[in-house]
Amino acid sequence: MVQVSALAPATSVDRGRRTLLAAGGAAILLMAGCAQLSGGSSAPTRSDSWSGRMSLRIESEPVQTFAALFELRGSAEAGDLTLTTPIGSTLAQLHWAPGEALLKDGSRTRRFDSVDALIEAATGAVIPVGALFGWLAGRNDPVPGWKPDLGQLANGRLQAVRESPSPRADLRIVFERS
Repeated sequence: MVQVSALAPATSVDRGRRTLLAAGGAAILLMAGCAQLSGGSSAPTRSDSWSGRMSLRIESEPVQTFAALFELRGSAEAGDLTLTTPIGSTLAQLHWAPGEALLKDGSRTRRFDSVDALIEAATGAVIPVGALFGWLAGRNDPVPGWKPDLGQLANGRLQAVRESPSPRADLRIVFERS
């Protein structure tokens, strides 16, 4: 069973929406077979693709968690991420390209100024998307405050810990490269 809670201070409406997004074990990367985000003008520029499950634990008071199935395609510059529940319901579709960052959750599509703001809106925390692509490819791309553990990549596992800024965050990804 996946524990889900809001990751940032929020109103009851925001909490309800985040709970809906995270319900059933939310994910941060695209699930195979999910619908593509429509309305985006740019497709991912590369064919890099990963799918699996991810979890994010924020050691705040109270502790906050986010977990989901995902499929991630593209690159840090242009890509798509679909988050789903364990039973395959789409929680959110994220699309980014130069000049656009879109989040589709349900029938609503929202625009953001950056991929970082987009990811934060979807998960409740900033996850370094640019470095994430590097880490999944086996590069120890540095990000201030983050320490990736790439020792288990061959086994389809990635862990990265954010020690600053507070609170501490623990990102864990179990994946397959598509």
